[in-house]
Amino acid sequence: MKAKVRFIMKKIKLSYMALIALVISCLSFSAFAEQKQTLGDWDVHYIVFSTPFLTPEVAASYGIVRSKFNALVNISVLDKTSGKAQRVDVSGTAKNLLGNSRKLTFKKVEDGDAIYYLAALPFRDQETFRFEIDVQKGADKQTLKFQQKMYVDE
Repeated sequence: MKAKVRFIMKKIKLSYMALIALVISCLSFSAFAEQKQTLGDWDVHYIVFSTPFLTPEVAASYGIVRSKFNALVNISVLDKTSGKAQRVDVSGTAKNLLGNSRKLTFKKVEDGDAIYYLAALPFRDQETFRFEIDVQKGADKQTLKFQQKMYVDE
């Protein structure tokens, strides 16, 4: 009887640990979830994440250096009515809380109907950045502003 109780307790403990691992992985995923702001006639989607999340093959194909101290800023601009990807000019800066500013140089990537604008950003663990990203098409110019804290994934 005691052996059966121990077996059940061990099984419950393993299930509990699996549940905790699932919750932690969901929380980690939500920290990197894509975000969106509607600016004028556009839906501007943005995400900033550490480059080791890219496979070596993907990073190499786009000329991105994988490092736990490098982030990738990914912007996509869609027409808010049609949802069609927009060819725009994207530029911007990332300023840390000490006021040090880094210019972001975006590279346009077209993949089928999708268009992405990618920029590398070096960072230190737990460094917070305030981003100002200008999106322009002809005379229409909008500015995306957001803040994000970066973490080094050991």
